[in-house]
Amino acid sequence: MIFPLSIVSLLGLVCLGLLASPYPYLAPGAVLGLVGVAVLYRKPTWGLLGIVAILPFEGLFKDNALSGSKFLGASLALILMLQLAIRQLSPERLHSNIWRFLVGFMALYLLSLLNTDNMGISLGHLRELSVGLILFVITLLVGRELNLDMFARLVTLSVSVTCAMAMFSAKYQDAGRASGLLKDPNNFALMIAFAVPMALWLVIRSPNLLHRLAWGVCTLLLLGGMTKTESRSGLVVLFLSLLIGAWHYRAQLPRIRPRHLGFAMLGLAIVIPLGLYAMPAGYVARIQSLSILSSGAKSQDPSLGRRASYIVVGSAMIAENPLLGTGPGTFPLHYATTGYAKAFSIKGETEDLYRRAHNTYLEIFSELGIPAGLMFVGMLALGLYNLIRARRAWLLRQDGQQADLMTHLSMSFLSLTLFLMFLSAPNHKYLWIMLAMTCVLRTKAEEAPLKEVKA
Repeated sequence: MIFPLSIVSLLGLVCLGLLASPYPYLAPGAVLGLVGVAVLYRKPTWGLLGIVAILPFEGLFKDNALSGSKFLGASLALILMLQLAIRQLSPERLHSNIWRFLVGFMALYLLSLLNTDNMGISLGHLRELSVGLILFVITLLVGRELNLDMFARLVTLSVSVTCAMAMFSAKYQDAGRASGLLKDPNNFALMIAFAVPMALWLVIRSPNLLHRLAWGVCTLLLLGGMTKTESRSGLVVLFLSLLIGAWHYRAQLPRIRPRHLGFAMLGLAIVIPLGLYAMPAGYVARIQSLSILSSGAKSQDPSLGRRASYIVVGSAMIAENPLLGTGPGTFPLHYATTGYAKAFSIKGETEDLYRRAHNTYLEIFSELGIPAGLMFVGMLALGLYNLIRARRAWLLRQDGQQADLMTHLSMSFLSLTLFLMFLSAPNHKYLWIMLAMTCVLRTKAEEAPLKEVKA
């Protein structure tokens, strides 16, 4: 690729201007900016990988208007727009079967925005959602060249590092629950559930024992971090994800010999008691509250009571405005006017009355209406179907390793979609990156040449 001379000249003028200004010490920063732009121009996938690596550390930029991932995303978006304009990238890369649902969803979103109960809040919601939409387009454009092994490594390393920080430092905990740098234990649990299948993939496919041990340590950190979050929803989602993985590898059971089974039982005999001993007492109590619900008894858990109140309020909002909802981001406004807000207020402050639904699907159906909610669910279902088709395509081409990778990515994507039932995060960056990746992975798998069967 030829780096445009106009950009080099522009940045050169910026450097000269800074040298002549009262702030000459900023000139080296412009040079570093030039180097960064040049690298992104030649290797745009590195920018996307950088965003993925930075996401668990976004809490470091919480007080800044522009976080590291947003800065990388904005720079990458401008570079890709330039490459599209000068035809260095083909517009065909933007083709995706997700658009049929996404265009309908955004059309209904804008109609709901025009009919909103509070324009200021809805515009803020749109600004947050636009970040995810930009990442969706970026991933479609550069996803073909994305190194999936590196993607899995960066997700695993970044999340496991924040798990280590949260487990061993009270600074990264919220009332005793691990929250990492995100200040939200449930959001942190979502990232862990997303990373665990990729960590297991690295353990299984690493070339030597040393690498497997390293990724095994990362996996243990992730599992320990999940325990420290005390997230019941995270435990349920992780358990379902691991069940799917175990079912996928069921064909490997005949390869297990009796001596292997003995070592496995010894490992379980050591790990399970240690895990139960290390599990916080508060987490055990929170898990026991789920068994109380299943038995039909009345639960005194305020968290479960709040979640039940969200469903009641959201259902009433849907009944009153089934077509366009009450406007993006307006659920907290309606919840604050109910008696539930005061009854379940944690700190008793006014700001504590305005609570989100802690359920992305409920929030979208109540704020945007039933048609937009169906479009959103359709996008996620189609994304999962794309990964299933990609796995079938690799199996048809007799590439078991790629088929296994599709299974682990499907587990990660399914973890995201399930976790949205317990967390309000329609703009989560992992979600929109993975949604675009499902299209790219299916296209690459179906375009790969079939292997000839030898007679």
